[in-house]
Amino acid sequence: MTSTFFGCALIGVLFTLSACSPATDAPATPVAQAPSTDGIVNGDLISYPASDYHEEEPGKRGGTLRVTTAADTGTFDVHSISHGNVQWLGRVLYDCLVYQDEEGRVSPWLAKSWEVSEDGRTYTFHLREGVTFSDGEKFNAQAVKINLEHMRDPATKSPLAAAYIAPYDQGRVIDEYTFQATLREPYSPFLDVLAQSWLGMISPKQILEAPKSIAEHPVGSGPFVLQSYTRDQGAVFTRRPGYDWSPPVTRHRGEAYLDRIELSFVPEAMIRFTSLQAGQSDLTLDAPPQNAKAIRASTDLTLRSRIRKGNPFRSLTFNVEKAPFDDVRVRRAVAKGIDREGLAWIIGFGEYRVKADFLAANTRYYDPTYKDVLAYDVKAANASLDDAGWTARDEQGYRTRNGERLGATLLATESASFSSSVAVAIQADLKKLGFELRIELLPLAQVTDRRYAGNFQVMGGGYWHTNTPDGLYILYHSDSITSEKRIGQNGGRFRDAELDRLLAAARRSHDTARLERLYSKAQQRMAEQVPVVPSFESHVLVAYSNRLAGVIFDTSHNTVFLPSLWLQTEAK
Repeated sequence: MTSTFFGCALIGVLFTLSACSPATDAPATPVAQAPSTDGIVNGDLISYPASDYHEEEPGKRGGTLRVTTAADTGTFDVHSISHGNVQWLGRVLYDCLVYQDEEGRVSPWLAKSWEVSEDGRTYTFHLREGVTFSDGEKFNAQAVKINLEHMRDPATKSPLAAAYIAPYDQGRVIDEYTFQATLREPYSPFLDVLAQSWLGMISPKQILEAPKSIAEHPVGSGPFVLQSYTRDQGAVFTRRPGYDWSPPVTRHRGEAYLDRIELSFVPEAMIRFTSLQAGQSDLTLDAPPQNAKAIRASTDLTLRSRIRKGNPFRSLTFNVEKAPFDDVRVRRAVAKGIDREGLAWIIGFGEYRVKADFLAANTRYYDPTYKDVLAYDVKAANASLDDAGWTARDEQGYRTRNGERLGATLLATESASFSSSVAVAIQADLKKLGFELRIELLPLAQVTDRRYAGNFQVMGGGYWHTNTPDGLYILYHSDSITSEKRIGQNGGRFRDAELDRLLAAARRSHDTARLERLYSKAQQRMAEQVPVVPSFESHVLVAYSNRLAGVIFDTSHNTVFLPSLWLQTEAK
């Protein structure tokens, strides 16, 4: 996400850029969008052609693919992390029970078919036979049971997979290739989340006998196996002989085309770009937006820009239990007083689509009706603060009420998606409203601890990617607040009975028309209550050499599906 806090632990890069554009007394004039997605834009909705998700022709076998990415996940146990790299890495080493199709519907993978009980609590999976893990273990119903237990085992310390299957109660092996999952309550996103890479199948033998070894010596059923790994430097994957169970949607048959993938962790954005430009790498899974124009101009390179489903990037998360953000009028004023176009340019250099609402534009049940409720509007922001009683001003121009200055401390960590330049830009925008924003930059570990403890007023940065609109529940339902029993993602400790009711009802329903109504009302409620400040879509930017062929994308994550890649010519 999945996601996830601070862009899934993105590596920090300091951009020395100007602050947001000056405020005016009227809503900002919209800036023409630069090419920001290779999807199909239909009004406010975004989709992608079906051909982006399946092979058009078989590829050529052989060769070594040289890949760069910004950060190391630190572990290959996909059940135990929420790192964004799992979105593509999970498809290299692991397989899932199901896969989304080109339209976002659930389709077969390791599960050939399934039935759902009338009450929505029992799922019976009929599993594919002949699938094995790279240690020779069979994939069967017992393997599924062991994997689901591993995801929710407290020892796994899962911040993501466990949350996605939280309603799972127990599993039963009906026979070797029939597995039955029983949920405590109806949970309509269950099949969709099982399609995500964080819920891939790990060897049951490894889980039971050597769970700690998964971190650096993973055993999956996927199309590649890990040959070597050096922390913070790189990893080498080799093609797995005999693999023949790719998701049918991809139209890939048999083994992967590549002999070998050499992955390098390269935090420096400029080095990722120059190595690609010089032909020293073939693909970067984290293309630097500041180099997007140069990549597009090159006759040797291709840039692809995709939008992740789920929740857009948020620049601020309010702690609604602490003043002044316990007042929705202050939250609304701050949201409307921030120039999102300016933030998007600081981070995305014109590549990111600005957002003022709460679901990505390619997410099922996204309703653009409320997209402008929190749009940049300095006049409305000032009026909201006046209404909240912050009408006086001190000598420095900051608003006061009963002798108290209006302000808060922003807690953040330096990252590529939330640099100190972004913090300073927000600070400058809010100062124009008479709001004093103090900035406290700390290491990620300290920020994370304070987030889970609720020890902050407002926090900077973050996204949560998921392949369903249930991402709203994950981030904003009161059950998602961190407790002794669960690591929750509702970091702002937001509680709203009406939103809880809508999101819980959506989880219980399988009726498309009802889900559309429920999620529309939930998005309206979010715009009214303003638990966070959404800023821009969560983009996937990848760039590659034109000698690379077979580029298709994963249906859940919109990342490159590496097993389908092949090389048209040998490296120079």
